[in-house]
Amino acid sequence: QVQLVESGGGLVQAGGSLRLSCAASGSSYSFDTLGWYRQAPRGQRELVAVIKDGNTNYADTVRGRFTISRDKSENTVYLQMNSLKAEDTAVYYCYAVTAYFDGSLFHREYDWWGRGTQVTVSS
Repeated sequence: QVQLVESGGGLVQAGGSLRLSCAASGSSYSFDTLGWYRQAPRGQRELVAVIKDGNTNYADTVRGRFTISRDKSENTVYLQMNSLKAEDTAVYYCYAVTAYFDGSLFHREYDWWGRGTQVTVSS
């Protein structure tokens, strides 16, 4: 069974930093894409950052402040969050896509979600 275990959330003052980690395990397929989404109170879940084959994609609201990275040997993804703002307050969810290789191409198998970790930025 695939598990995404998040850690690193908490309470921080505006301008501070936090680092989120997510360890993915339990799949016989490759974790093709790893990333983070967030959901603020009364808001919709939105993309924060994803990483696939070393390529990264960021939401405009976090670009330049957040950095996503991956330890491929450990199937762990990190989100370094700097210059945090009150509007970054949300539950942050780890996201993974598993894929299988048919000998010539990778095919998407399934999307997975962690349980979420709370990030609260006080102004």
